[in-house]
Amino acid sequence: MRVLLVEDTVGLGEAVRDQIADDGHAVDWVQTLGFAEASVRTTPYDLILLDLMLPDGHGLGFLRTLRATGKTTPVIILTARDQVSDRIEGLNAGADDYLVKPFDLSELSARVAAVARRYRGNPSPIIQVGELMIDLGDHRISRNGLPVELTAREWALFEGFIQRPGMLLSRSQLEDRLYAFGAEIESNTIEVYVSRLRKKLGRDAIVTVRGMGYRLETHDH
Repeated sequence: MRVLLVEDTVGLGEAVRDQIADDGHAVDWVQTLGFAEASVRTTPYDLILLDLMLPDGHGLGFLRTLRATGKTTPVIILTARDQVSDRIEGLNAGADDYLVKPFDLSELSARVAAVARRYRGNPSPIIQVGELMIDLGDHRISRNGLPVELTAREWALFEGFIQRPGMLLSRSQLEDRLYAFGAEIESNTIEVYVSRLRKKLGRDAIVTVRGMGYRLETHDH
């Protein structure tokens, strides 16, 4: 997924960024609401991690504006404010989840995965695509009953196909899943990862549409 992290505490921001990146997601980290607003105007995010007390304002204002303009991007609030009234206010403003600082980074990873599943309309962590059985919660895949091991980057790319089975994804859409702003991207990166996935998941698992992109073969058409 492409994740926007809005957090002004440097130590925590670095820890969260590294955790989410280790999970295989591309993370753009900003420290003010101004940068957050600019980011959502130019980049389609799959999820936003939002601190509330920021140098240039309160995160709930940003969240309310986000929802008022019709953006349904899932948002998890990260804050030290732990009163029940604070949580209710955040959820009523349009948040999908609420995590109180300090929190365990592994719990954050689990909540990110759970919110993403709900947003995709698939609350169950287990799905089947063709001959592949996929556990979205534990990032595990089996092919015809045999386990398949994917690296974090391979999983991040494959997850993009899972979210849109049978739909065509362009090279730029796939690159957005793997790289944050400013990252250098080799011209053949996507081809390399698609080739690796085919070796592990089956030669026909991902179809190339020449000059346009790739799609996950679902065997339903």
